[in-house]
Amino acid sequence: MTEGPIVIAIEIGEPALADRLAALLAEVVGLRLAAPGEPADAALVAVRERTPDLEVALTPRELDVLALLAEGASNKAIARTLAISVHTVKFHIASLFDKLDAEGRTEAVAQAARLGAITF
Repeated sequence: MTEGPIVIAIEIGEPALADRLAALLAEVVGLRLAAPGEPADAALVAVRERTPDLEVALTPRELDVLALLAEGASNKAIARTLAISVHTVKFHIASLFDKLDAEGRTEAVAQAARLGAITF
């Protein structure tokens, strides 16, 4: 095994997700992101687009809010990240609670994970 950082390639078709992963991985000591075309020690590859197996359909924006809830983001942080008002965040969270039959943020995230709407 060679010394030095582990080189990781990201091959994900959704630019926003690829950018978020790149930003997170860039901060990890001992890892380095591969340049395009550079050989890598490991790769993160999106095999297929995941379609949640939900009895109720969540909107793309609700899925965005749900992902940020799963990261522990506050309403204000979610609003900032998605460039929407805090009031709109609260509306989406209330809708998620209703659709997921949840009484709180943690329960909503847990239920969404059980249903396959989000993965960790």
